[in-house]
Amino acid sequence: MEYTFSDKLAVMKPSAIREIFKSLSDPTIISFAGGNPNPLSFPVEDMARLSADIFANDAVKALQYGITEGYVPLREAVSARIKAKFGVGTDDDTTIITTGGQQGLELACKALCNEGDAVICEEPSFIGALNGFRSNGARTLGVPLKADGIDVEALEALLQTEKRAKILYVIPTFQNPTGITSTLENRKAVYEIARRHNLIILEDNPYGELRFAGEDVPTYKSFDTDGRVLYCSSFSKILSAGMRIGFLCGNAELMSKVIVAKQVEDVHTNQFFQMLCYKFMTECDLDAHIQGIRELYKGKCERMLAALDKYMPKEITYTRPEGGLFLWCTLPNGMDSSAFVKEAVARKVAVVTGSAFCCDANGTSDSFRLNYSMPSDEDIERGVKILGELAAEILAK
Repeated sequence: MEYTFSDKLAVMKPSAIREIFKSLSDPTIISFAGGNPNPLSFPVEDMARLSADIFANDAVKALQYGITEGYVPLREAVSARIKAKFGVGTDDDTTIITTGGQQGLELACKALCNEGDAVICEEPSFIGALNGFRSNGARTLGVPLKADGIDVEALEALLQTEKRAKILYVIPTFQNPTGITSTLENRKAVYEIARRHNLIILEDNPYGELRFAGEDVPTYKSFDTDGRVLYCSSFSKILSAGMRIGFLCGNAELMSKVIVAKQVEDVHTNQFFQMLCYKFMTECDLDAHIQGIRELYKGKCERMLAALDKYMPKEITYTRPEGGLFLWCTLPNGMDSSAFVKEAVARKVAVVTGSAFCCDANGTSDSFRLNYSMPSDEDIERGVKILGELAAEILAK
């Protein structure tokens, strides 16, 4: 039969990153394309021990329905941690557990946006969030991301004419895809603009625990004085991506609608994994575990930057992140990166074209994203050398 799809999904395209994964069955391909945490970061032995304890002593609770807001001990532990680490949470806030950070972003849009409302995003931005917003009928409008954060002048100019903006979505620390961290001055200026234009700030901080250089910058939520910041994060990058344990913190009145939306979506997040996450937080040394991940990624980032410095033509620029999983390379003279990325795959190196992160689903980009958390040290050296040779050939034409 002929199928007629909803208007919300008819305009959406599959995630370019997920589509790239399908081509990685070839073991000879060096992949800088994904955003997966390194398997060395998985605390397998502790997980096995804690899981066995849950099934031996608390199996019924692990296998039964839970409440939509999340497993209460985990919610309390998360609230305490983000308050201590990031200054997040007040007496007026509620923290809930979500099925990954992705669900938190999508629920925020579902609770706040009507069809045709606008979500203002950094340009470029995280494809998962962009598709989540689009699936709820929101328009995704981009504001250029500069070295110190979102362009405040461009943001102000856009808001002078855009009257249906509801949310400002930002990834201020080790941004995906660029690796950029916005300055405190930029964050405060952006917060003031959001206040004047009555925008909710959706702060996405999945990489904030992964700083391996430099100094922490206060979160938006830490200086939120009027309940306009929704803070979203997860355990995907510091414990396990497959567990799908995320969390969302915001003003209780706003969160009450988010909770209703979550009830409709999945009733509650996986109960067993919530309990496992809580036991790891309270019975293991989570901070020491995270420090090990930081050291692992610090070494890999340094190796990738050293290889780029060695092999990449000087005309190609790239960010130098202080944490997270990604860095961002830019071709000169506004060149479209799509052809570069296609040829790179033909030479057995997978990277992600910058167009995948455009707020305009049909946009183009002169940049591409590299991931350093997953590839081996040898593949980093070999793969970057191939990319450098390709770039030199293209620039010589």
